[in-house]
Amino acid sequence: MKRIPKIMILCGIFFLLSLSCAPASTVVDRAGRRIAVASPFSRIISLYGAHTENLFALGLDQEIIGVGRNEKFPPEALDKPAFSYHDDAEKFIAARPDLVLVRPLIDRVYQEFVRKLEQAGIVVVSLQPVGIGDMYAYWRDLGRLTGREAAAEQMVGRFRSVVDTVSARVAKKPADQRKRVYFEAIHQKMKTFSKSAIAMFVLETAGGVNIAADADQMRQTNIAAYGKERILAKAGKIDVFLAQRGPMNPVTLEAIMTEPGFSVIKAVRENQVYLIDEAIVSRPGPRLIEGILRIEAILYPGNTAYSGESAAGAAARR
Repeated sequence: MKRIPKIMILCGIFFLLSLSCAPASTVVDRAGRRIAVASPFSRIISLYGAHTENLFALGLDQEIIGVGRNEKFPPEALDKPAFSYHDDAEKFIAARPDLVLVRPLIDRVYQEFVRKLEQAGIVVVSLQPVGIGDMYAYWRDLGRLTGREAAAEQMVGRFRSVVDTVSARVAKKPADQRKRVYFEAIHQKMKTFSKSAIAMFVLETAGGVNIAADADQMRQTNIAAYGKERILAKAGKIDVFLAQRGPMNPVTLEAIMTEPGFSVIKAVRENQVYLIDEAIVSRPGPRLIEGILRIEAILYPGNTAYSGESAAGAAARR
């Protein structure tokens, strides 16, 4: 029997040791936890709609074993068991997840719930991007946690490609012909978005000029205080009044059109008030592309680049 040279044996041992000692990928969440990902998490419960949507976009259907109670997108999420941070932690423990994804609000307010999960050996990660650059990092963090780094990079690349295409088209529009927009975040309290908010990135990429760029950001959130007085002070300059609609802002078109004092707003007088789904302008997922295209079609309906389904749906009023 032919003997294997000692040098080859040593090389083989060194190679195996190098694999076992390979550094784990590390994710730092919003609470400062440092999660060393030695191997991808494969039994995941998501308690935030953006996490759920992005995990599905990364192709993790089989790895997702539970989602929040109110998930509606993608449709496949409706087939997953429903969980809530209001549930007893034992329900989570019984499902045997190796990762529970939350957002900072849950982490702060339901500390006892989070503590019980961690005591049971379940990794809890709190993520929620603030601005668009943060969103790319967030997608990459999800990729690192799940072993889908390549898919995450593809998501970033596809998104940036659309942004570049739309930005190049908008750049051809003279600055004095751009539509000036008030973008409402919460009607009841007359709040808009902070300048760095994802929703403002969507608006500005679509060619809209944020008329409330002087809004006062509220703490470290995406929301900014404005108030009716400041809106009305710019009433004659608002070409389009845009409002997100969803759980954060359950507003109706009628409520905006009949709001006391709003009749002096140019957009209201000219019937240029539109509602747009909160999920495609504020939720940090790939559907922001849809939000960009819809808003561009609302602002510049003559743009033939969006003839067909996208353009037809874009300007639909609710």
